[in-house]
Amino acid sequence: MNAVLWAILTACIWGVVPVLEKLGLVRTQPFTALFFRCLGVIIGIVLLGLFVVKPQHIRESDARSIGLLILSGFLASFVAQIAFYHGLKIGDVSRVVPISGTYPLIAFILGIFFLGEAVTMQKVFGMLFILAGVWLLRL
Repeated sequence: MNAVLWAILTACIWGVVPVLEKLGLVRTQPFTALFFRCLGVIIGIVLLGLFVVKPQHIRESDARSIGLLILSGFLASFVAQIAFYHGLKIGDVSRVVPISGTYPLIAFILGIFFLGEAVTMQKVFGMLFILAGVWLLRL
């Protein structure tokens, strides 16, 4: 499967998940919901460890990479998820998800400053469309 198909599959899954989460938050508080969501992650980790990840690949990973990946997992799957669940609990999924989904804009800006990525007109227009979408959703 090529990168575009993987991205489409990701978008489809990420499109379904907030609806499931919104439904799950109806009678559950955000911190409790995060607890249960993390149980799903633990199941995924166990399956990954049992069937996919090879011990030698873990040993080959350097400490800096491991630290950065653990930090990213904590920020994305815990800290940001808390904020997302609070927004989802009190707001419309059709507004909260697109606005929280503007992370490509932030990644674009950080990529320019910290990774030295190129600024192209195509990327600038893409970011302007993201901003226009967020603005329209706020109306």
